[in-house]
Amino acid sequence: MEILTNLVHTLIGVLWIILGFGFLIFVHELGHFLAAKWAGIRTEGFAIGMGPVVFAWRKGIGIVFGSTHQRVMKKTGKAAHELNDEELRKYDLGETEYSLRWLPIGGFVKMLGQEDANPNYVSEDPRSFNVCPISKRMVVISAGVIMNIIFAAIFFIWAFLAGVDFPAPVIGDVSRSQPAGTTRADNAEALGVDGNGFLPGDRVISIDGAPVNTFMDIQIAAAMSHPERSVVFTVERAGLAEPLTFTMRPQHDRASGMRSIGVTPARSTTILEKIEDDMLEATLKAMELENSGIQASMRLLSVEGREITTYQQLRQIAKESDGHPLSTIWTASDEADALVGETFSVDIPLMPEYQVQRYPELVDEKFRDFELGLIGISPLTRITQVAKGTPNAGILRAGDVVLRIGEVDGPRQTQLREELKRHTSSAVEMEVLRDGETITLTASVNGKSQLGISIAYAYGIPLIAETFNRMALPSEQNQSSEIVSTPVADLRLLPRTRIDSVDDMPITDWRSLWVALRERTRNAYEMQEDAFLHLTVTHPTLNKEPETLELALSAEDVRALHDLTWISKLPDYLFEPILITRSAEGDPFKALTMGVQETKKLIIMTYLTIDRLFRRTIGVEQLRGPVGIIHIGVRIADRGFIYMLFFLGMISVNLAVINFLPLPIVDGGLFLFLIYEKLKGRPPSIAFQNATTILGLFFIGTIFLVTFYNDVMRLFP
Repeated sequence: MEILTNLVHTLIGVLWIILGFGFLIFVHELGHFLAAKWAGIRTEGFAIGMGPVVFAWRKGIGIVFGSTHQRVMKKTGKAAHELNDEELRKYDLGETEYSLRWLPIGGFVKMLGQEDANPNYVSEDPRSFNVCPISKRMVVISAGVIMNIIFAAIFFIWAFLAGVDFPAPVIGDVSRSQPAGTTRADNAEALGVDGNGFLPGDRVISIDGAPVNTFMDIQIAAAMSHPERSVVFTVERAGLAEPLTFTMRPQHDRASGMRSIGVTPARSTTILEKIEDDMLEATLKAMELENSGIQASMRLLSVEGREITTYQQLRQIAKESDGHPLSTIWTASDEADALVGETFSVDIPLMPEYQVQRYPELVDEKFRDFELGLIGISPLTRITQVAKGTPNAGILRAGDVVLRIGEVDGPRQTQLREELKRHTSSAVEMEVLRDGETITLTASVNGKSQLGISIAYAYGIPLIAETFNRMALPSEQNQSSEIVSTPVADLRLLPRTRIDSVDDMPITDWRSLWVALRERTRNAYEMQEDAFLHLTVTHPTLNKEPETLELALSAEDVRALHDLTWISKLPDYLFEPILITRSAEGDPFKALTMGVQETKKLIIMTYLTIDRLFRRTIGVEQLRGPVGIIHIGVRIADRGFIYMLFFLGMISVNLAVINFLPLPIVDGGLFLFLIYEKLKGRPPSIAFQNATTILGLFFIGTIFLVTFYNDVMRLFP
């Protein structure tokens, strides 16, 4: 029953988005139509959609299924386009057929003497498009775009009058290896600030002097940044009398495929109302908290007796702890975020924070370029879930630890993905550790180089993957990464080696290894000295002989270990972002100003997106077509009518910009032809127009196929 309810809900959302998208197409074509009527051009057709006609209406005929052409032929003995104005009046027929067509991917206004895809279609009739003065034709061509911009502004004004919630421009997590984590503030010394980068809780107030309203502004500024120019961020930080200024150059982010500075929005203490793919349930189960009572929309009130209002406060309390589970108090909240129901307590387990160990060499852009671990060693990979219905559902199991895949022994996670890529659409032999036994099996790799599994690090066993002998350090702004040797480089540890003890402290898992390394280097850390430890290991050889090795850690290695903290196993992405309401507060003039500004900003951003595509700082995989737009739109429609209005405003701006690009077949290309005709006194040659039309159709067809492929890949990863 629940599945059926969700399906109906999704279908309703899809219907609303299709209707909204259809309305934007209608508005665009209405602009052309009204302008053509004003210019005295005969309009033979007004269509929403493409392809075969679903139903149509014409004055004197009425509504019919399919086209009205057969009815006109039967009534007059001529095709509609063959009838002149006098004949139309004689038979009391309208000159325009209004139709709805099967494919909801566009629309058109058919004018006498003008067809976008057929430059040969001209007419000497005084009411034809090609006979009309050029200035009026320019108005007709640009009217659709103007209507889209006008209605985008109307949508934005409407939304701002009601108020729209956006993630606030407050910093949540900061990547230690990206610009936001490595860049030192320009005025750090003057303000007495130690360390580099943003901190959780920082609020970005301007970017390159322009005010910042939402966290989206930060993401857009990074993604749209010029690859050879730096961006200046002005940041407010609690406790400082003046804002900090950071000059940094965003970098390509492998996960998103766009330029980024490496920050996420700050989170509240309320669990998301809707979480995809049972993410909350899976996370709580992994933490052994499935029976804790924590559910969607519930709010975390306090941690260790301290009232909190942001997830970052939970993170700070965890950081200051000794690693024991944190006592927390929870309660339910309603749609208005008001507290309801009884409070209850839950102990939230903590886990160690591990070092980011970057690969010294370039890896495939589709894979991440680092592993988590300690001093140059990383855990093996554990399978957390096997997708139902995949060929490996009866072969691999959740809990299996990957000991070998193909020819790679003790693969790190990126190595595992690289090996799968070499076995695309074939079988691969694997060894896994299952319930304490080594199992050899053959798994199937699909055409996307996947096994159909979810993976995580095997922190529960003290076995290591292939070691890092060299690592790349996080680089300062605009500098190449420094490559350094790791502390374990000279120990020649084999993959699948077991760590037994550090000095006299036994090791049972990676948590105990983390604690032991920090405990046995505490004096060296306080004295800022090098440390020398005895590491007892068992090699993965036939005899499995234990050996005690001397591990030398530099003072910098020791400091890096003690910079690590405890973190909550309850991840931040389960919580609602901290929101800010953009509202005109009932002032229509303020709403008008905000609407115009938002329209202007989105026009610029759309053009910048196209520019960055050509510069290859944004990949074509980021483009979305009709399927992707509907997919996003359904999720936004779930948030309410006002959010859908804002979304339609964004789409309307994009339609306007794309339609006015200087490309053959779209309005911008036709406008260029009119400029040429105005300057030269004649239109471009038919041969040239035919060639550019074919080129335009090919280009648009290619974009449609690429975006359709991207959309499908997102729906079925």
